[in-house]
Amino acid sequence: MSTLTAILEPAADGTLHLPLPAAWRKLPIRIKAVLEPAESRPDAAYSAEWQAAFGSITDESFAAPVRGDARPVEPLAFR
Repeated sequence: MSTLTAILEPAADGTLHLPLPAAWRKLPIRIKAVLEPAESRPDAAYSAEWQAAFGSITDESFAAPVRGDARPVEPLAFR
């Protein structure tokens, strides 16, 4: 597994392109993404399009569940 942090510029169609290391280019890749603006700007707020597609939690009493401590896991080996 490789963890990276990058700031990517969206293409005109709104897609992001993530360059891969040469050794990974023919492998299936699992992606986990967290999307957030690189800089905090008032005009970068979630659009109506985003809200319509993904919704939002409007309940003021909502709180994320309490999580326990992280547990150690064995690293994965590449084949």
